[in-house]
Amino acid sequence: MSSLLLRGGALLVIFCFVLSTASLASEKRPNVLLISIDDLRPELGCYGKKIAQTPNLDALAASGVIFDSAYCQQAICMSSRASLLSGMRPDSGKLYENGPLFDHIPDALTINQHFLNHGYKTLLAGKLYHHKSDLKVGWSEKPFSPRNPDWVGRGYLSEQGAAAARRYDRENPNAKRRGLGPAFESPDVPWNAYRDGLVAEHTIAKLRELGGDPDKPFFMAAGFVKPHLPFNAPQRFWNLYDKSQFVLPERQHAPENVPSLGATSGGELRSYIGIPKKGALSDDLIRDLIHGYMASISYVDFLVGKIVGTLEEEGLRENTIILLFSDHGWKLGELGMWAKHTNFELDTRVPLIISAPRKDHIASGSRSAALVELVDIFPTLCELAGLPRPSDLEGVSLAPL
Repeated sequence: MSSLLLRGGALLVIFCFVLSTASLASEKRPNVLLISIDDLRPELGCYGKKIAQTPNLDALAASGVIFDSAYCQQAICMSSRASLLSGMRPDSGKLYENGPLFDHIPDALTINQHFLNHGYKTLLAGKLYHHKSDLKVGWSEKPFSPRNPDWVGRGYLSEQGAAAARRYDRENPNAKRRGLGPAFESPDVPWNAYRDGLVAEHTIAKLRELGGDPDKPFFMAAGFVKPHLPFNAPQRFWNLYDKSQFVLPERQHAPENVPSLGATSGGELRSYIGIPKKGALSDDLIRDLIHGYMASISYVDFLVGKIVGTLEEEGLRENTIILLFSDHGWKLGELGMWAKHTNFELDTRVPLIISAPRKDHIASGSRSAALVELVDIFPTLCELAGLPRPSDLEGVSLAPL
């Protein structure tokens, strides 16, 4: 009798284990779509900016949670990206110094490596890391970097821009920066003519492939360069705005007694054709630059809309975490300054939007005023995807928010 009971108990345990395993197998692990945008301050409709034409980013925010007080770790590309992708603060590996992440922290475990190690197919199109050498590990396929023989210098497509970039290289053979032309252009070209258009096109193609293999979860990263300089975007996106609608910065002078280390005059902008090497910019030029910045934002907004639309078409949207961020902000003439590189609010505050698969505790279109950081992205994605959290992460998960 006792033997039968033991045998029956063992069978019950095995039966429960099989049911549990089947249940876990039936629960699909969520996919991840990580969208990186360069130099984007929160100049979006969903952040209360009335002039911004950003319907697709606004719709994405309405499907998830928008963070109103999100900040980068340092307002410069390399440090910000290396920090958030490794989950470590810039101080930990001297990431505030320029150079590849893996030169500073050779044994760093990055987001894409972590997801690859846990069975995800990891893919990248465009810019995610600042240095190409950091792309050598952690990917299921070779990352896609767009090329187009029609591009001249820094991706110019207009005759004027191309001619200026060629002339610059001839006249400055030893210059640190190459291929510089005007700070903006707006030729009448298709949406996929520029670098970011090809990044979106490749991402869309990969999502269609991944839609045909629903049993393997994916981690897809799409990295857009705009609205980074030069502000080049197809004419249709420039036409969304009237130059006269842009209001000049209220204050075009630095605060009194600001330390010299705490201010910048223009950074990279001063290197472009048509921009004074020093001193104030004319009101007309300031409006042109704001126009180019806004057109570039609307261009990226359009591309994000096409990618999210593909997720929906392929039946992937309901099981995909979408996390969109910018590496840092950007000044548009405020305080007489341009670009990033300072600790002013305009440099450090960034857009951060997380749209996770529907859960009872996630309210679509909600906002969080909590103070959050880009170093929190790594632990957040771990918790939302059900992956273990690496022990050396220095941020906190935003999932409770």
